[in-house]
Amino acid sequence: MDGFEGRGAVITGGASGIGLATARELAGRGAAVVLGDIEQGALDTAVSGLRDEGFDAHGVVCDVRNRDDVGRLAEEAFRLLGGVHVVFNNAGVAVAGPIAQMTHDDWRWVIDVDLWGAIHGVEVFLPRLLEQGEGGHLLFTSSFAGLVSNVGLGPYSVAKYGVVALAEALAREVKPDGIGVSVLCPMLVATNIGSCERNRGADYGMPATQPVSEPVSVGQDDVLAADDVARLTVEAILANRLYILPHAASRGLIRRRFERIDRTFDDQAADGWI
Repeated sequence: MDGFEGRGAVITGGASGIGLATARELAGRGAAVVLGDIEQGALDTAVSGLRDEGFDAHGVVCDVRNRDDVGRLAEEAFRLLGGVHVVFNNAGVAVAGPIAQMTHDDWRWVIDVDLWGAIHGVEVFLPRLLEQGEGGHLLFTSSFAGLVSNVGLGPYSVAKYGVVALAEALAREVKPDGIGVSVLCPMLVATNIGSCERNRGADYGMPATQPVSEPVSVGQDDVLAADDVARLTVEAILANRLYILPHAASRGLIRRRFERIDRTFDDQAADGWI
């Protein structure tokens, strides 16, 4: 994509944090935006705020765990905007604690939102983008934990690894159709994911674990503002960049993970494995 003027964008988890900041960034560059979010009140406030700034913004209540909900989001977005060119699968939750303490419902909740939510976004929006025939861009919010697994964040890391894999496979498949793909993998960002339990449905029972801020496995000081991450994300669309890595501190950790994998071949060879 070479610009956003006259384009339509849809963002899940759009009522706050990275989602709302990205909506504002896209709208400021000429896009019309539809925010999807599970919280009606927060959604109304976000849309009202964007409209007060002079932007073309709309809201649709959407629970990304539900494929039909995501389908209604798509239908409303195409109706309101006429066309959709950017789809940002951003909604996410997290819980913290050792895997041995995770309940089955903890696993279900995190994977239903973080991974199935992204899959639903692809299932619903990709056929429409292909039919529309105007290219476009699909984005996903993963995490540093989707590249380097975090102790105490088993379900979150599993789900976010899945999101990275989805983006990587999809990027190669839709490139001939002129559709770009990006996956955002931040460390600490100033969002309200730390209070995500407020949206945990009764069908998941009472959590045995605790919600967390955007997690990392090592100490670091640089908590980025959502606005800064949004600007980098939007620039990645224009550059058709697959990976979005806002934190320089993650570079060495990612490199060491792949070095450990690579050393395994040498270790096996030293043991006589051919």
